[in-house]
Amino acid sequence: MLTQPRRFGAYGLAAAIALTLLAMGAGWWLGQRSGANRAAGDPRQTILEKEINVLVQREERQESSDSDRQRLLELLVGLGRQQEAIALLEPMADREPERWSLRLMLAELRRDSGDPTGAERELRQILSRQPHQVEALQLMSLLQLEQGQGSLALRQVQAAFTAATTPGIKPRALGLGLLLAEIQDRMGQTPQAKATCQKLAGAFPQDPRPMVALALLLQKSGDTPAALAALTNAKQRSGKTGTADPVIDKLAASWSLLSVRAQPNPVTTKPGADKARAPTVQPALGGSLPATVLQNP
Repeated sequence: MLTQPRRFGAYGLAAAIALTLLAMGAGWWLGQRSGANRAAGDPRQTILEKEINVLVQREERQESSDSDRQRLLELLVGLGRQQEAIALLEPMADREPERWSLRLMLAELRRDSGDPTGAERELRQILSRQPHQVEALQLMSLLQLEQGQGSLALRQVQAAFTAATTPGIKPRALGLGLLLAEIQDRMGQTPQAKATCQKLAGAFPQDPRPMVALALLLQKSGDTPAALAALTNAKQRSGKTGTADPVIDKLAASWSLLSVRAQPNPVTTKPGADKARAPTVQPALGGSLPATVLQNP
């Protein structure tokens, strides 16, 4: 889950978790920004620009409704007009401090526009009210990792996860634990990341995401059979045994293919015959997932 925003899930552990979240209808708003920066001269962009002008004029006349502002914000973000989106969003976030999602969006826009300090400032405002807010911690951790402060990110999320699991397991522990496992893996602590996923799997026996995350870690470590077994477990948890699950099935199919390709074909020779040449083993796709699996919906 710790990749470039708008491209969450572009590799590894984040890929499976992000795709699983999207399949469950819980994708983050940034996943909807695939239409940003349309080419100049696009007829649709011309139409959208006209709509923006109408909405801006309405806002300047103080005649905008909440739905008008929401639509204007979506258009500005979708067309890559970040500074205008920030100017619109700032007063909205100030007026409604309880709506943490507005400030989270503002933090993301500041980061996208090259202002990590401003992004951290927005996130601290969220975390001062809700210290364990998973999405805010996620983006804060990303910023810290980008600035070489991975140890700080790890301590911060570890503390939040400990608080969410002591004395009993709280619902927020799932999101915090997945984030912790991602940071641990990014910091080279893969055994600890696997242990975190296993702990989550025990604490949330009906949720497939811990096993999907564990499967990604096992596959990354080169243990394809164990990774496939973890995916089977995840599918059982999702209640889709015997039915299609597009996320898990794509991962399982790609890994099964890697496993088959990695096995050399047996070569038999007859006594006295010339030694047969060993068959060429196809590369295992570099250990990466197919683009159809990695691509965000």
